[in-house]
Amino acid sequence: MATTQESRSIGELLRDLANDSTALIRQELTLARTEAQEKLHQSITAVVLMVAGGFLGFAALIVLLDALVYGLTEAGIERWLAALIVGGVVAAIGFLLVRKGQNDLSATRLTPDRTAASVRKDINLVKEQVS
Repeated sequence: MATTQESRSIGELLRDLANDSTALIRQELTLARTEAQEKLHQSITAVVLMVAGGFLGFAALIVLLDALVYGLTEAGIERWLAALIVGGVVAAIGFLLVRKGQNDLSATRLTPDRTAASVRKDINLVKEQVS
């Protein structure tokens, strides 16, 4: 025989509320864990980008310094000035790659936004049900 909402006792309602609250907390913890894993993956990807940018910047520095300094020297520019020009350009590219990685690791991009929104929604729902 199905129990209707009107015939349930306060004890049954409180027990149901406790069970539902426990289930809700478990679901929120699962969501938080999943979102934290996603943020960790984003962080690892950002670090890999930063390392790759650093290596590419270094390799480019060596190759470009060698080739462009030689080319500029052949064009009549003094060797020291040619090296300064080439080094500045390559350093700027490497700097931009590192900054991109740093921005991807910023604290605001790593916050668990979905979990926070879901918890706020659940709190409001519980408040409505209690009132």
